[in-house]
Amino acid sequence: MTKGEYENCTFNSCNFSDNDLSEFKFTDCTFNGCNLSLAKLNKTAFRDIKFKDCKMLGLRFDTCNEFGLSFSFDGCQLNHSSFYKTKIKKTVFKNSQLQETDFAEADLTSSVFDNCNLTQAVFDHTILEKTDFRTSYNYSIDPEINRIKKAKFSILGISGLLDKYDIDIEK
Repeated sequence: MTKGEYENCTFNSCNFSDNDLSEFKFTDCTFNGCNLSLAKLNKTAFRDIKFKDCKMLGLRFDTCNEFGLSFSFDGCQLNHSSFYKTKIKKTVFKNSQLQETDFAEADLTSSVFDNCNLTQAVFDHTILEKTDFRTSYNYSIDPEINRIKKAKFSILGISGLLDKYDIDIEK
């Protein structure tokens, strides 16, 4: 694929794994069933992007172009990816795998994690105000080092806020 700007494009079942997508610009695009695992994203622009059923292992979103950075994920595998220090307010993560994904120091204000597996995901000095975790699971979030004001959790997931205390909570 040629380096350039792509607007209003739909990518179906494309294999971008290990490709260098640095400095590409994607605006109002949809990626369906694509493999972007380990692609290089240095200064890549993602503006209003929809990822659906994509394999996106080990991606460094923290190296993307910050201007207008916005996307949504539905049915994606984002394990081992990094959103370190990204400002991605109102991002929707739906039916996705986010195991060992790094959200340290990210701003996820008003984001939604709908039915997501967050096993060993890192939340460290993360802004989670008004973020919805009600249907997600396996998260561990320390309320003392993360901003969680008005965040939403289900009673079943409340143990994920108490992990650091190493206590047994019976259901």
